[in-house]
Amino acid sequence: MPTRTKAQQRVETTAALVAAARELFADKGYGQVSLAEIVDAAGVTKGALYHYFDGKDALFQAVLEQIHTEVAERIEQATEGLDSWQQLVVGCRTFLTASAEPHRQQIMLIDAPSVLGWGTWRRLDASTSMQHLIDVLARLVKEGEIPQQPVVPLAHLLSGAMNEAALWLAGSDHPRRDLKQTLTVLTRLLESLRT
Repeated sequence: MPTRTKAQQRVETTAALVAAARELFADKGYGQVSLAEIVDAAGVTKGALYHYFDGKDALFQAVLEQIHTEVAERIEQATEGLDSWQQLVVGCRTFLTASAEPHRQQIMLIDAPSVLGWGTWRRLDASTSMQHLIDVLARLVKEGEIPQQPVVPLAHLLSGAMNEAALWLAGSDHPRRDLKQTLTVLTRLLESLRT
């Protein structure tokens, strides 16, 4: 049996830690998860965790980065080949749907701002989903689909509305019904932007 290289060990160990931490953070919330639980679930030692991460916050950030990347990839896949207007509508609807999924809500919207701070959360969002939103809005202004206006503030307003809606959905007693209604309202809101 061939021996694993240090690089392979690093990839496998960090993947196991991120996967275990993600499941625990999603199920229990950041504050209710101990490092001992994470390393036990990952099948590694605390020493291995500290070899690759500075601690629980750094591991949480790695989980959050993974989630932000997944949401951005999901938006890219859903909007591939669509015209600019459909990219906006489908992209926003996809972002809200993905963000409203319970295993993402707890980490991405409930715990992340308090654990890592809004600055870190916003930097991650800006480098993933927010950038897609800014790009499509800029194209729509250039194409004359929406009136000439500053794109960055518009992107932040839309993003804030979607994040707030996702937070509201996190506490909903009827998440499926409320998501459907929220997507309807979101689509109407976006339509109101058109020239």
